[in-house]
Amino acid sequence: MNIIEFAIKMELEGEKYYSEQAEINKGNSLSTVLLMLAKDEAMHAEIIQNKANKLPYDLKQTETLAEAKNVFSDIGVIKSEIKHFPDQLDVYRVALEKEKESITLYQKYLSEATDDESKKLFEYLIKQEEGHYAIIDQLVTLVSRPEEWVESAEFGLRADY
Repeated sequence: MNIIEFAIKMELEGEKYYSEQAEINKGNSLSTVLLMLAKDEAMHAEIIQNKANKLPYDLKQTETLAEAKNVFSDIGVIKSEIKHFPDQLDVYRVALEKEKESITLYQKYLSEATDDESKKLFEYLIKQEEGHYAIIDQLVTLVSRPEEWVESAEFGLRADY
């Protein structure tokens, strides 16, 4: 399997993973964010497939990160909608790891790219996956903070959440 085939497979696996998690969280704001991530992963696979087939493709910037931040802006709603299952945090941490692996892989491909078109593609994919990482990292923070919060509310500086 060459790097292009592997990248397509990885993006399609990401789409499937986010779609499954969206279904599990159906009916809440989290589902919306997960569907946006799934859509991005499908778009990445299509872009890479078009490159492999020497077809034109557009490296358009998505609004997923900004839209996810809008969803997270109403933190009270999100906190009440996220149902805490024992393994939910593990699901998000797996997603974080997958995004990190994607970033690392695309950085490797970027360093090995010999033409400007490939370099541009891998730079785009790195930026996209870094945005996904930021979104999932925020989810991990939202879900884990109540469990890890041990400081007295009476003392110290704390970040708002």
